[in-house]
Amino acid sequence: MSDVRPYLWLIPALPLTAAAITGVFGPRLLRRHSHWPCILAGAGACVVAVLTCLAVYQDIAASEHSQPQQVRVYYEWIRVGDPGAGRGIEVGFGLNADALSAMMVLVVTFVGTLIAIYSVGYMHDDEGYARFFAEVSLFLFMMTTLVLADNFVLLYLGWEGVGLCSYLLIGFWFTKPAAAAAARKAFLVTRIGDMGLLLGILLLWSRFGHYLDYQHIFDNVQSAHKAGTLDYGLLTTACLLLLCGAVGKSAQFPLHVWLPDAMEGPTPVSALIHAATMVTAGVYLVARCTPLFALAPDAQVIVASLGALSALLTALIALTQNDLKRVLAYSTISQLGYMFLALGSGVRSGSEAFVTFAVLAALFHLFTHAFFKALLFLSAGSVMHAMGNVIDMRRFGGLRKVLPQTHWTFLCGGAALAGFPLLSGFWSKDEILDAAWTAGLHAEQYRGWYLVLWLVGLLTAGLTAFYTFRAYFMTFWGEERIPQEAFEHPHGHAAHGGTPRLESPPVMTVPLMVLAVFAVGVGLVLGPTHLFGHFVAHTPDLPEYEAEVPNYFMMVISSLVALAGIATAWWMYVRQPDLPARLAKSAQGLYQLSLNKFHIDELYEAFLLAPLAGFTTFIRIFDLYVLDSLVDLTGQLFRWLGLRFRPVQNGLVQFYALAMVLGLTVFLIALLLKL
Repeated sequence: MSDVRPYLWLIPALPLTAAAITGVFGPRLLRRHSHWPCILAGAGACVVAVLTCLAVYQDIAASEHSQPQQVRVYYEWIRVGDPGAGRGIEVGFGLNADALSAMMVLVVTFVGTLIAIYSVGYMHDDEGYARFFAEVSLFLFMMTTLVLADNFVLLYLGWEGVGLCSYLLIGFWFTKPAAAAAARKAFLVTRIGDMGLLLGILLLWSRFGHYLDYQHIFDNVQSAHKAGTLDYGLLTTACLLLLCGAVGKSAQFPLHVWLPDAMEGPTPVSALIHAATMVTAGVYLVARCTPLFALAPDAQVIVASLGALSALLTALIALTQNDLKRVLAYSTISQLGYMFLALGSGVRSGSEAFVTFAVLAALFHLFTHAFFKALLFLSAGSVMHAMGNVIDMRRFGGLRKVLPQTHWTFLCGGAALAGFPLLSGFWSKDEILDAAWTAGLHAEQYRGWYLVLWLVGLLTAGLTAFYTFRAYFMTFWGEERIPQEAFEHPHGHAAHGGTPRLESPPVMTVPLMVLAVFAVGVGLVLGPTHLFGHFVAHTPDLPEYEAEVPNYFMMVISSLVALAGIATAWWMYVRQPDLPARLAKSAQGLYQLSLNKFHIDELYEAFLLAPLAGFTTFIRIFDLYVLDSLVDLTGQLFRWLGLRFRPVQNGLVQFYALAMVLGLTVFLIALLLKL
């Protein structure tokens, strides 16, 4: 049996070392070479991640046990009391190499390395060049720690760490008020979910074991379930609290409002943190806790319902947005909603294997989404780089000739996102729809409701294809329009024949091409062959998995829906370019509702922030005029008393001697009278 333990620690350690080197030596010594520690560390961690996947695969093939894993506890981290006797807590700093964590860490390091290479070109003029790569390296350390952790406490450390890095990177241009405000908003909104996650972990610790490693908690819950002593209400509460953390980090309704504003950060940050890696942490958390959620169907239906609602709501918002990056941001929330829909569809339906199928559908979409959404964000960054930081699609168009490489890579990513037949998004999206459909037919509880959620998912698939190709056609088709900022911005574009040379340099386009290959082909390689499913299904505590027969009905109907969405976008934005304006005018109310994001931010402002602001104003007034007045009154009282007794303290020694004699006389008289 292969052993990955001797070098597993290198995966988080390499980015941490790069962050320290770049943070200390970057600004003064490395300067414009500050990217090298980040890229080399990311590439090295990716190599170790590949070796880890191969080692886990060999374990799966060689082990008689269907769910092998390798856990290394490097040292005892926290020990309080006597956990063995049910008093206290014990936590080790342990890294876990199973199929799920190996897959996740491979995605994080591979995509992260490509984005770091791309950033060399995108960020080359920035004054905070060294700081940027130090923060990216720190993020890679925190994210790999999160997915490799073998216990809830270490996971929470990585969880909060990626939140910190998100705050730093969203607010990277901190002198820009919009960026600083977006960073604060992201940090505060996700803290709401994080508090729920912390409470969920504490509840699991108090009821299901004082060793907070996953295996110990899951085994205790399963033992209680088999013994008939499990408190299902308490377990459902714990699952919902864990879901709070997932909803915050993965930007699901109602905590989704931070992600679109996070586009104020550099585009590579959007690709790395808010599309491919950090926002998938919530999906990873729910998937990791499948043994808990599988026993709490009420929690599962809430997971699926929130996912479907988030998917549909943000898809409707994306229909009318004109900022290319914000379209992709709302698309990210929508696709994450798809993943939660699958995770919540793994209800008991007479076959435990179906639970695993639903989880694998979500994880497969997570895997494919990382490639095509990172590709789309980086392609949008290439457009923004060429257009002099203009990202409003109404100000440019017809760019397929001046940005040929960016055009083709964006098309590959857009087609994969839209679910074009045989591309990566097609395979993973169909499995999610299949999971919801199957749950609607065979679930023991909420059967009809899952059919409603399936219809929502199918409608969202059509909307996704439409808004994705709306963005594509508005950007790359139609009359060629280039904003004046493209000629003024100092990106070194040389005029040639009256047209600026706008295409991004190879350091940016090569990562786009690599991601395009994966966006197009990874689904075809891993989908119909079931290689992904057979690998990740060997994650410990997942029920035994058997590959299901492909649902050709689902493939056909979802393909027709996707093609219809693409065709509608082509008709409206290429064939009849004046049609969108006429439709918007005729349905002005609905158009404005979508354009203004259903006024959710305004609702938060009116019903949450404004009352809180009023309460804080009341507290401030109470503090200034009531509490301070009481303190001042107390001081004035003692001052008044001091003035009344001031004649006694006159500074005359003979007066003090007389007072002492009189006092002694009174004391002696009292003593004699008592005797």
